[in-house]
Amino acid sequence: MFGQYIYEKTYASNTSRMVLIDEDELEEKTHYTDEFAHRGFQIIHYKDDLTFRIEWEDRFKNGPDKYLILAKPDVYVPYDIWKVCGAYKWRVSLANLFPRLHVQSVQEWPGLNYDLLCMAYKDLFDDCRTYDKTKKFIEDNVYGKNNVREYVNHLIKDISVLVEKAQNYKDWIKIAEIKSKIDVYCAAYEISADAEFVQEPFLKFILERFGKLSGQVTSDRETPVLVKGAMDYMHSHSDRFVIIVMDGMSEFDWTILAQSLRNIHYEQSAAFAMIPTITSLSRQSLVSGKYPLQLLNPWSTSKEGKEFIDCAMNFGLRKEQVEYHRGYDADFGTMIRCGCVIINDIDDMVHGQQQGRSGMYRDVEYLTSTGKLTTLVRNLLSKGFDVYISADHGNTPCIGQGKLMKLGVETETKSHRMLVLEKFADKEKLKEQYDMIEYPKYFLDKNYDYLICNIGKSFDAKGDRVMTHGGITVDEVIVPFIKIKAVDNNG
Repeated sequence: MFGQYIYEKTYASNTSRMVLIDEDELEEKTHYTDEFAHRGFQIIHYKDDLTFRIEWEDRFKNGPDKYLILAKPDVYVPYDIWKVCGAYKWRVSLANLFPRLHVQSVQEWPGLNYDLLCMAYKDLFDDCRTYDKTKKFIEDNVYGKNNVREYVNHLIKDISVLVEKAQNYKDWIKIAEIKSKIDVYCAAYEISADAEFVQEPFLKFILERFGKLSGQVTSDRETPVLVKGAMDYMHSHSDRFVIIVMDGMSEFDWTILAQSLRNIHYEQSAAFAMIPTITSLSRQSLVSGKYPLQLLNPWSTSKEGKEFIDCAMNFGLRKEQVEYHRGYDADFGTMIRCGCVIINDIDDMVHGQQQGRSGMYRDVEYLTSTGKLTTLVRNLLSKGFDVYISADHGNTPCIGQGKLMKLGVETETKSHRMLVLEKFADKEKLKEQYDMIEYPKYFLDKNYDYLICNIGKSFDAKGDRVMTHGGITVDEVIVPFIKIKAVDNNG
């Protein structure tokens, strides 16, 4: 919505060449140029005259495509470039976009949602150009329940279109991000809206396509596709790094937790957890760079530290340059080149949760307020580490269909969403009795069969509403992958 607002304000539909001067760093906060890219513009992030001449000048002046130059206010843009754009040059600033508001009051609002601001501003006819009037407008109108409800309904329409057109993992990552916003606002404002219709198409995508994701590499390597590729990705992008694994953190949880990092520059993407989405299997794949079938023990985390250290040493590091820790007090010396920190808070919340997503919202909001993650991140950045934050799996609300009695045929996983069966188990009977899905064994030991509970169901007391993981939903499978570079945050 914010991107569309800027697109329309700048009359971009009438030209194929334009310059935008981003005066208030709104691109970094909102990525509004995504709207221009969606409308066919190639985005040129203008650095300096020489770079532009070498890389872009001929195409910009003579090419058939549409081009948008995005520049910062302190960068010199030569006259001949301005001339090519004619009248289509615009200073993107809060003052230009929202002339009836007080700029400082808008800038100081923590984590402001500019989509919500646009929606409320279209109905603002009063002059609110004082600090207090703008603050009251944001409190009462921008974040008023009616405006939020309208925003949620708009997001549901957007996500419906995306689900209908989704073809690849990137599409599903975008869907997961939007769904997390919907779920967070619904939990925070007690709004009745349902985006669970995404789950069936996603399940179909996973059953048909998950096995092919290992061969896919993003065009500009902006994210590992599977968590199994995280270690390779970090090693190739950072000389010194620490991976913080927030066990059980979904996109929903990150949407809340990210508020504590609002003054830290980071890039957000996502990756696919390994399936079944259980800790021992997916987290070990993340920290070891191995597929589940290659793990020393996929059903226990007892070898996890060794798996991580072995992986780092395979990159050519010495053992004394690698450390594995648990908890926020993790500290790494100057010799360390590769570190791992396991944080269990969110997974503990999931398994003790009795209030569903509304309870998770309150619990994660409290965790955010403690600042523990921010303190850890800042400490690591100050020591020159690039910091990555990710998760082994997410979590999802389920209704218990009855506790599973010991069958004597399953491998012990402690999961309430899946079974690992020996070959002699009566697989068909179990599938019918418990409404389970047979998983195609992608990246798993072929000597076993894998049954996963259908969407929204778990092996908990009949009728109990729980938060759990182990299955195949957008919320369990697609997890945040956050990149925080030391060079961007150390002045």
